[in-house]
Amino acid sequence: MVTTSSRILDDIARLATDAAGAAQGVRREVETVVKTQIERLLRDLDVVTREEFEAVREMALLAREENDKLGERLARLEAGQTKSAEPNA
Repeated sequence: MVTTSSRILDDIARLATDAAGAAQGVRREVETVVKTQIERLLRDLDVVTREEFEAVREMALLAREENDKLGERLARLEAGQTKSAEPNA
């Protein structure tokens, strides 16, 4: 009788192991399908990638710096024109 209960326990353990393996396989398959669907949805929505966002952000920062420099230069030029436009006393 010990052999019979041992065999039954072995069978149950084997079934549990097989079920766990199958569950992991199903989990991986579901994750793959969901990931694929989400990627397709994001592509269809025309969402930018992080890399694209960072590249445009960097371009905007450089443009802002250049704009600030040009503004300062313009202010200096205008200040120089005002001084030269003043009548000599």
